[in-house]
Amino acid sequence: MLKTHSFHIPVMGIGFTIDTPLKVAQYGIDSVISLVDDMLLEKLRKFYCSRYNLSYREITDDCEDFRAKRITSYLDLINDLAHDKFSALKNSAHEKSTELKEYFNLLPDGSSLRTEFSKLTRRVLHFDDITSWIKDNLSMGSIDVNIMTKVDKDNYQNSEKLPYEYNDAHAALRGFANSKLRSSIILSAGMNPRLYGYMENFDDFFPDENARIKKKIVLKVSDYRSAFIQGKFLAKKGLWVSEYRIESGLNCGGHSFPTEGILLGPVLAEFRDKRDELHQSIHEILIKALSARNRQVPKELLELRVTAQGGVGTADEHQFLLEHYELDSVGWATPFLLAPDVTTVDEATLQKLIDAREEDLYLSNTSPLGVPFNSLRGNTKDDEKRAYIEAGKPGSPCPKKYVALNNEFTRKSICTASRQYQYLKIKELEAETLPRDEYQRRYEQIIEKSCLCVGLGTSALLVNNLDTQIEGEGVSVCPGPNMAYFSRKLSLKEIVDHIYGRANVISRSDRPNLFIKELKLYLDYLKNRIEETRESLSQKKEQYLLTFSENLQDSIAYYDKVFSSLKEVFKDKRAEILRELNSGKETLQALRQKIRKLALRQQLSA
Repeated sequence: MLKTHSFHIPVMGIGFTIDTPLKVAQYGIDSVISLVDDMLLEKLRKFYCSRYNLSYREITDDCEDFRAKRITSYLDLINDLAHDKFSALKNSAHEKSTELKEYFNLLPDGSSLRTEFSKLTRRVLHFDDITSWIKDNLSMGSIDVNIMTKVDKDNYQNSEKLPYEYNDAHAALRGFANSKLRSSIILSAGMNPRLYGYMENFDDFFPDENARIKKKIVLKVSDYRSAFIQGKFLAKKGLWVSEYRIESGLNCGGHSFPTEGILLGPVLAEFRDKRDELHQSIHEILIKALSARNRQVPKELLELRVTAQGGVGTADEHQFLLEHYELDSVGWATPFLLAPDVTTVDEATLQKLIDAREEDLYLSNTSPLGVPFNSLRGNTKDDEKRAYIEAGKPGSPCPKKYVALNNEFTRKSICTASRQYQYLKIKELEAETLPRDEYQRRYEQIIEKSCLCVGLGTSALLVNNLDTQIEGEGVSVCPGPNMAYFSRKLSLKEIVDHIYGRANVISRSDRPNLFIKELKLYLDYLKNRIEETRESLSQKKEQYLLTFSENLQDSIAYYDKVFSSLKEVFKDKRAEILRELNSGKETLQALRQKIRKLALRQQLSA
């Protein structure tokens, strides 16, 4: 079935999109729920059962397989409530409801669905005919879920380690697999072979006799090679990747997974040029695997979607990505953090996001996962972290332990943001008797880690006036750099009109093109990596920096060619884009010269 919209709303944090499907699915808009925090999902399930006068039975920690059961129960509830809303919308044609009008008003202007409905209402007199057409033609947005594959902590019962299927990511996968949802699971943060293999246990991930897949697999990737490797791995198990969701390595929100200097444009071009090859070659592997397992073998090619997200901010950019790179959808995340009718953001954090400028949005090392993390200066979770440090108790109490993945000091893994880990790590540091500057540098690296698995979900509790005794009131937020250019509270209608070019919600005139913004972010990233190696440049680090800079050079050359040849693209910004590319080229040359000087100095001192 064709999608109603050409954009989707990706997962944001742990709690910011936790109930977004209830707000947008009835309008045909796809969105994503994070499955990290089953405790938060259980609190929200209780809240919504109370709001809609539904019976509620708590799933406590004493229940067997409680994490998976909480996830299944929450997803089933959201599924039922969203379908009820959608059914009410479809059945309201005779009332000329505002909800139905909103559904069609949100559609892109050129939508065949919108045009058909307009013609129908002009010529049809009987509401029964209109209602029948609506029921046959309107579709609900997908209620998708996200699992960070590496957030797969071991779990214990009475000090005994449980089998791997009770690990966090495995239990979350099972929770989704056992739910009523007919939607997609977005797997992010890299490959987890054991988790991928576990998917074989659930029939819903395989095509049925009509070549339909109830639970589809979506891989979030940053390059073609990763997509091909993971797609092939899953196909050998009879599992089809229905969508490759390409994300900018740096120009995105949340955790960042930088490429080795290959920018988004060249990555998208490679997917476009090799899409048929990817589709055919992996499908052939799939067919053999399904046959070997005596499962249903589709007679035709299964659908393959390619989408992208990260830094898009204007209708021109949106349309260019769709047309030039032949994408099926474009993800819009950061601007929706300013829309209370879409995401769940508390008022204090919302105001900080509205006020944020470029210097307030930065790539931090606060994540316990050891992955660069986009953050907002002055977020209340960091305020809480500083208060602990000033009180002489660095680290978090770690009430939820979802990112407890470190075994450096303990048999049971602990989190690097936890008070326990930071105490042990600082004690180890003190024993080294280092020079004061070196000690301080490494001390700062230890205490920089923040409790994200709590901070990224707390906003959902604050907005709904729910108890935060366990979590505290500190909120972490993870907007992309694009947030600097959106400066007021917005609504779903305003952002959708902005996406489709019917309005403009950006008041600033100095917002750089998304490709230029990403280039600048990568140049800054390279500069920081060079500074980190100033004192000690190994051969391996030198090769990394050289490869990174060469890939950046090739990416700039690619953009130069694209924007010089496509005369009608970004007409108003084209001259500025070419100037910025030239400036980026000069900056890169200076950085390459620094790398060569560092390498020469290292050779002379060896």
